[in-house]
Amino acid sequence: MTKPTMPTIKRRTLLLGAAAGLAAPAIWRPSGARAQSTRIVVRDDGGIYTQAYTEIFYRPFTEATGIEVVPAQAQAEPTAQIRSMVETGTYTWDMGKISVPAVLQLTTGETKYLEPVGLDAEAVIQSIPAHFRNEYQVGTNVYTTVLAYRRDAFEGREAPASWADLMDPERFPGRRALRRHPYDTLEQALMADGVPADQVYPLDLDRAFARLDKVQPATDIWWTSGAQAEQLLISGEVDLLSTWVSRAQSAQAAGAPVEIVWNQNIWGCDGWSILKGTPNADACRELIKFASDPARMAQLVKFFPAGIVQPAAFETIPADVAKNCPTYPANIETGLQIDAAYWLENADPVIERFNSWFIG
Repeated sequence: MTKPTMPTIKRRTLLLGAAAGLAAPAIWRPSGARAQSTRIVVRDDGGIYTQAYTEIFYRPFTEATGIEVVPAQAQAEPTAQIRSMVETGTYTWDMGKISVPAVLQLTTGETKYLEPVGLDAEAVIQSIPAHFRNEYQVGTNVYTTVLAYRRDAFEGREAPASWADLMDPERFPGRRALRRHPYDTLEQALMADGVPADQVYPLDLDRAFARLDKVQPATDIWWTSGAQAEQLLISGEVDLLSTWVSRAQSAQAAGAPVEIVWNQNIWGCDGWSILKGTPNADACRELIKFASDPARMAQLVKFFPAGIVQPAAFETIPADVAKNCPTYPANIETGLQIDAAYWLENADPVIERFNSWFIG
C-alpha cells in the first residue's frame, strides 16, 4: 500500500489543536550514558512522512536527548536490504518504519533479522492497543483501502456505500476501477458477496473469483499504482473505485468532488522495528517511546490525516480533522484488519492465480 504523498489538512490545524487543549508532550531522557555522541539512522517512507516525522519526532527528540536522528528512505518493503545489513553487520540504518507483513518475513524461521522491542513494561507502549504492536514492532501508523466515488457522478441518485455497491454495475452504473492485484481486491470481492468481515480469512478463493467474474466486464480500468488511482478520481475518468485512502484524500485536496466510504475499509499497520545487532538499539528504543507519546502523535494531523495508534491522541484532535483519520473510532470499527500471516503463507500461489484469471 502507498502512503500519503501530499498534506490534505492545512497547517492551521496546529492552532486548532492548541485551542482544543493539546498538552505539551512528555520528554524522555536517554537511559544510556553519553547520549550526546549517539547517532541513529531511521528508515521512513519519505515525502510527507519525513517532513512530519522530522518536525514532530526527530528534531524534538534530538533537542531533548542529544541523540541525532537521520532519516533515510528505502524501497516500499525493504526486507532484502534489512537481511543484507544484518547478515553483513553493516548498518545503513538502525531502525525503520515497516509493515506487519515485512516484520513476519523477517522474524519467521530460525534466523531473526529484527530485535525484540522490549518495551512492553512502558506505560506509553501499553496504552497502544495490542493489535497495533507485537514482539518486534510498535505501531505508528494505520493505512487503509476504501471505496471512493465522485459526487458529481451520483448527483440526484443513490451513492455507493459498500463493496457490494462497487461490484453491482446494474444498481450503480458508471465507470469503475479496481486494483490489478489480489491484495484487498479479493477481500473486497468476498465482502461484496456477503461474507462478514470476521469470516473473510482464510480467503475462499473460488467464491472471490466467482464474484470478480461478474464485475470484470463492467470494470473499465484495473489500476496498478496509487498515483494512477488518484489521477482517475481527479480527472473524472472513473466514477467509483477502490483505492488507498491517502490517494482519495489527495484528490480531495486537489479540488476533486470526491467522497470516501469508510464502511468495510481494509486496514494494516506500519510500525517501528529495530534491526538485529545494531549497536544503537537502546537509542532506537528511546526514540520509539518518544514517538509513541499521544500528545506528540496528535500533532501529525498538521501534515496529513494520520492513522494514529494512540486512542488518547483523539482527545486533542479537532473532531472535523479526526473523522478523516483511518483510526478514528467510527472508521476503524467498520474495517477489516489485513491478515498478514495469511498473505505471508499464501501470497505466491494466490498472485499466480489472480494473474492467470486476469489474463484469461
